[in-house]
Amino acid sequence: MITNVINFIKDYSAQVVNSKYALLLWKVIIAIVVVILIFQLSKIIKKYLKKGFKKVKMEEGIANFLASCVSVGVLIIAIFFVAQTLGVDAASIVALLGSAGVTIGLAIQGSLSNIAGGVLILILKPFKVGDYIIENSGKNEGTVIEIGLIYTKLLTLDSKTVILPNGSLANSSLVNVTDTPVRLVDLSFDIAYDADVNKAKELIHEVIMNDVDTLKEKPVTIAMISWEASSVRLCGKFYVENKNFFTSKCRVLENVKYAFDENGIEIPYPQLVVHKES
Repeated sequence: MITNVINFIKDYSAQVVNSKYALLLWKVIIAIVVVILIFQLSKIIKKYLKKGFKKVKMEEGIANFLASCVSVGVLIIAIFFVAQTLGVDAASIVALLGSAGVTIGLAIQGSLSNIAGGVLILILKPFKVGDYIIENSGKNEGTVIEIGLIYTKLLTLDSKTVILPNGSLANSSLVNVTDTPVRLVDLSFDIAYDADVNKAKELIHEVIMNDVDTLKEKPVTIAMISWEASSVRLCGKFYVENKNFFTSKCRVLENVKYAFDENGIEIPYPQLVVHKES
């Protein structure tokens, strides 16, 4: 009789233990599946949010930032759901996340400054995707192709990608070249002291006015600006559309050289005159 009772207790205990392990295993499986599904859902939500923001013509950097925030929010909700599924108390989750947040914040102070800089850039909009900027502290320049939460990416004229931390961008001065529709081309030309200054100025003016990209309604300035050690320096200033700046600048420089050669205007080399006492 006693033996039967003991066997019954053993069998019942084994069933209870097995059922507990089975239930725990089932909860873990459900949690893993839910995490995978919600992770995929967050990617889909982010994708469609970007499309929606694009339709309402929202600035690309802000659209990416908002979509990322929503995606992160969905993942946080997933963590709460999974933890509760496994039987973890919600208050414990909040306390754990708070402690983790403080620890992570102390560990990544530099990254947090970049995030703050990214938020400032997206709100104040000193530049946007597609603008050509010159960052003065590191002398980096290029077309903005992406404004992320931590980094901003530039594409240089020679097709290199420059990645700049938003913290330094927000705290340094920069030049937004494409913020206005037109840009001033400021060129200088050195001619010999015995060259005809008025003739040289006429040739520069003619080349500039004949250039296809020169904005004729804007002022054109041709003047002598300095006496150099071996030359007289003239300047030619004119306006073009931003998109034509580089090609117009190079073309005018080249055509002025040809005009000087055809009309005998000497472009001097640096020289030093030495006098010998007899």
